[in-house]
Amino acid sequence: MRLILSIAATCLATQLPAEEFRWAGTTDPQTMDPHAVNAAPVLGFLNNVYEGLVRRDKEMRIEPALATSWEPIEGGAGWRFILREGVKFHGGEDFSAEDVIFSYERASSEEADTSSWFAPVERMEMVDEFTVDVYTTAPNPIFPDSIANWMIMDSGWAEANNATRPNKEGESYTTLNTNGTGAFRLTDRQPGLQTVLEPFDGWWGEMDSNITRATFTPIQNPATAVAALLSGDVDLINPVPIQDAERLSQADGVKVIQGIEARVIMLGFALEAATLTGGENEGDANPFTYQKVRQAIAQAINVPAILQTIMRGNAEPASQLVSPAMRGYSEALAARPEYQVENARALLREAGYPDGFSFSLKCPNDRYLNDEAVCQAITSMLAQVGLDAQLDAMPVRNYWPELREDNFDMYLLGWSPGTFDAEHPIRFLAATPDAEAKLGSWNFGGFSNPEVDRLLPLIQSEIDEPTRQQMLDEVASIIQDEVAYVPLYVQPLLWGAREEVDLTQRADDFLILRWITVGS
Repeated sequence: MRLILSIAATCLATQLPAEEFRWAGTTDPQTMDPHAVNAAPVLGFLNNVYEGLVRRDKEMRIEPALATSWEPIEGGAGWRFILREGVKFHGGEDFSAEDVIFSYERASSEEADTSSWFAPVERMEMVDEFTVDVYTTAPNPIFPDSIANWMIMDSGWAEANNATRPNKEGESYTTLNTNGTGAFRLTDRQPGLQTVLEPFDGWWGEMDSNITRATFTPIQNPATAVAALLSGDVDLINPVPIQDAERLSQADGVKVIQGIEARVIMLGFALEAATLTGGENEGDANPFTYQKVRQAIAQAINVPAILQTIMRGNAEPASQLVSPAMRGYSEALAARPEYQVENARALLREAGYPDGFSFSLKCPNDRYLNDEAVCQAITSMLAQVGLDAQLDAMPVRNYWPELREDNFDMYLLGWSPGTFDAEHPIRFLAATPDAEAKLGSWNFGGFSNPEVDRLLPLIQSEIDEPTRQQMLDEVASIIQDEVAYVPLYVQPLLWGAREEVDLTQRADDFLILRWITVGS
């Protein structure tokens, strides 16, 4: 049985002949624009093409990338970044501080889906051609960690192609075209069919890969993906369907690489909507504004059964917006709501819904591991307490627009904190939505709590760990008490690969091509 439970070692590219690499996943990246969609399928893919000032290594630690070093500005006013000299974009353009300033203005703009990353930033200034100062609204010790996925674009190229701002709702030149500084460059983009990357000969870094051409193909049907791996049509699939993991681990010529992702899968609610948007009670007053209704849902869902039957024991229950592996996790709040059907019915009666009600449940069917199956199980469980969840499952490219247009009553969401810190989901999911302040950009339900909003900037600036943890504990307690979300489980990582493929599996589920070798 070949079940790899830890990170596989990488071989130096010089030890193996050059090879092509083909991989498949359920979700095609929505765009090639690094600032248009703040979602893992986009960011993970483009981490091979674009680079930031910093990046994460195989162990998820921050290390230099387009910046060679950084240090706090005196008095805690911000951070100074010293940039790498001699870097070229794929189009041959020289990298400089001008591109960093441009990329900040672009990525923090109202049109960008990454604007929340820069909520603590007051301004950026170019000191000289290879020095940039970032001034924050308060001392921000975690700022370098927070920008690991902020990718730098060439200012002249963007201006020449009328792409000075991203388009997260539609298409632009950068939807299909790229010009990064990364180890791989885009050579073919056919949305829904295939995307091809090839090594960039002018890359400044050291390539630990023998790949000459990397082709990604979206395969939504799990059985088709498994068959493609077993037949040798692809070298890697992500994810492996849970029901096929054991069979694949026993098959000749393939292996299963297993780990735990940083992603928490949860349910969210339309908290500020006046009426329901779907189901037989469409147009009626919104029951999800009541905490007891949300608590009833939390107690009506049998998470252990979901983990056992649908996830086949490969996932871990979640009680918070981050997993226990994340910095700032609240140990005292590790218990999640118990599965208690009678309590759930009693809570609904107390809230004024003794017979339940009908509503819409939105769910993706190609984004998270077994996402639609999980949502189907939830609808059955909620039916036991009189709640009629009308499931509407759809591809992720249609899903995010539905949530952004408030076309939901309840929805499924997965969140992996880019900083590996509990502050991250507070900023994106729990802060009161404020476009000008760049807060709450993924808080689709409109959760709002003044104490959470008060504590967030203090958490961002506090350098004393016990004091900071006390504030994080308070926020986690508020989110739990108000049932702003219902955390379900921490998603597992299951990749399937040909035996001759050596790779690194990171907890953010990013496939980094420069660490992959294909043996003969």
